[in-house]
Amino acid sequence: MATISTELNGLDISKVDLHYEENNKEHHTDEISLGRLIVRRGQSFKLTFHVGGPLRPNDDFFELIVETGPDASESMGTKSVFGLTKSSGSGKGKPWSMEVQRNTDTTVTLSVLCPADASVGQYSLSVRTGSATSKAVVMGKLLVLFNPWCKEDWVYLPQETERQEYVMNENGRLYQGSDRYINSQAWDFGQFEDDIVDICLKLLDVNPKCLRNAREDFSARCNPIYVSRVVSAMINANDDRGVVMGRWDGTYYDGVSPTHWDGSVEILRKWLQTDCSPVKYGQCWVFAGVMCTVLRCLGIPCRAISNFQSAHDTNTNLTIEEYFSENGVHLKDSPDSIWNYHVWVEAWMKRPDLSDTSDYDGWQVVDPTPQERSSGVFCCGPAPVKAVLKGHTNVKYDVPFVYAEVNADVVTWMKMADGSKKKIYSDTVSVGQNISTKAVGSDSRVDVTANYKHQEGSKEERDVFDEAVRRLNMKQVIIKIEEVSKPINGMDIDLRVKLHSESPSSRTLDVYIIAQAMRYTGIPDTVIWSDLKQVQLLPEKELDIPVSIPFSSYGERMLENNSIKVSVIVKNKLDSDETYLAQRDIVPQNPPLKITTTGVPRLYGELKAEIVFENPLPVPLKQCTITVTGSGLLLNPVVSRQGPKQLLATFDCNLFRDIKASCDVNVGPPATLIGGLY
Repeated sequence: MATISTELNGLDISKVDLHYEENNKEHHTDEISLGRLIVRRGQSFKLTFHVGGPLRPNDDFFELIVETGPDASESMGTKSVFGLTKSSGSGKGKPWSMEVQRNTDTTVTLSVLCPADASVGQYSLSVRTGSATSKAVVMGKLLVLFNPWCKEDWVYLPQETERQEYVMNENGRLYQGSDRYINSQAWDFGQFEDDIVDICLKLLDVNPKCLRNAREDFSARCNPIYVSRVVSAMINANDDRGVVMGRWDGTYYDGVSPTHWDGSVEILRKWLQTDCSPVKYGQCWVFAGVMCTVLRCLGIPCRAISNFQSAHDTNTNLTIEEYFSENGVHLKDSPDSIWNYHVWVEAWMKRPDLSDTSDYDGWQVVDPTPQERSSGVFCCGPAPVKAVLKGHTNVKYDVPFVYAEVNADVVTWMKMADGSKKKIYSDTVSVGQNISTKAVGSDSRVDVTANYKHQEGSKEERDVFDEAVRRLNMKQVIIKIEEVSKPINGMDIDLRVKLHSESPSSRTLDVYIIAQAMRYTGIPDTVIWSDLKQVQLLPEKELDIPVSIPFSSYGERMLENNSIKVSVIVKNKLDSDETYLAQRDIVPQNPPLKITTTGVPRLYGELKAEIVFENPLPVPLKQCTITVTGSGLLLNPVVSRQGPKQLLATFDCNLFRDIKASCDVNVGPPATLIGGLY
């Protein structure tokens, strides 16, 4: 409760009650704080003035003033002056307003309505009484957020279950691996942890647009399209004082490996503590996880999306070119690449800037990973998912780039010893597989591929892709690479190469089998194992070739994402033009890490957990460490917040990196002891 001193026609206002707890619970912001006023736009909140006599609404001069940003003005929509009988409406956006809720000899309770198009951010709240020339007295601050519960707000989300998932849930799942090996990683968004909302506002304040023209930037913060685009740019550090520095070369000695992070809170706090210096290091899922935290904290519904076999098209021709050597080594000769997976963010909002008929409302792709520039800045989106599905590549923002990520065709070339190249095949199917997100209300995976593209090979899919490359003629040798058993990190990888002849003649074939460590971005690295076999393939017959890649070959050469590309090139010894290629991504699964809690977790109590890792190797593991995180669970060192939470653990050692586990923790009320003490 704030204490102020001003006079209202001879009546003193002694103090004002901002009703932090009641207002914040009504506005779904009590998880952020109960010690400051945090409201959502488009929804009223309560103020109570302690006065020396009843307020006469028709006679007494009484007005409130709200302001945000430097040089706030009504024309820019960053200031509003409003009374009981009038509201300022000459500026940008809808006016603020208030009405008397309760009027007694000692208190006046007002209901104040923040318009649904108000700029988000920190406001000062002042009162002026007596006359229009009286000095306004500051009585406190309030923080305004977007409101997905308000139909007039552009971020309105109709279903309460979805609001609970995409705004209120502090725990999430990010999907990694490959289209055949989809792994689920728990991620601690922690958007309601102490100080995170202030860090999010700091992020907006140091963005280059704000530094160039703060008045325009604060005015534009009414628009979730603008805010999401700014956040997309500010999560990466390529152009500005962004949060995370990306790195993909495996060299992380001066920072933290991207695979080590389990959540956003530590990253955001470290960024603020180092005077907005970028945190080292992140990759796509880290950028996406941090962006989800910021958008949910600001009130924009969002979710993380994983696209498997994700194309990175650098020249916007909707075609990805890959190159191989004659003996099957995947070369780095193309700026294009196919990422095993790529994680971006979808944010929910209306797009009245694109259509009057809500054609492009709903989920929008916003991608903070710095891949290509958009309007000169490393950011992407918001790109309407509906526009991607329809192939409307003229729609803002960055729809062609997103469209290529899920629809590009792949042309594979063999680079000959003399420098010439030969086309092996064209693939119109493999890009954009198993597009995934976490289910509402559970940790299950939901496939949302149909939101982005028509069924592969359908007439609709080919009609949308007007410049598709046609498949080459049917091959005379069909190659399949199969797993004999599920590949486990720490064990030999057993595969089977199946050759099937569709030719009426017998052939002698050279079979090159190559295993390469791969970055998840599709960039080839070290050849970790290879073999050459000469076989006789009889007419219209099938031949099996057993393959075993020993752990001793791949164990210390794998990169942090455990991805291995197995390539098989088959050549007819009598006809050099007859060449065939098959590829398969292998992701050996890590041995399990187990985490469980014991006892009944209670607010303000200790949390006890057991973490177990069994060494599957015949040699001892060295340099073992365990890192534990969990929003609301690990403060001083007691549980600080009630309700469903998640505890996350990461195990590292010299031979296994970033093995992760998580468990759900339902924190109950505090245990009451004798005398009502806790």
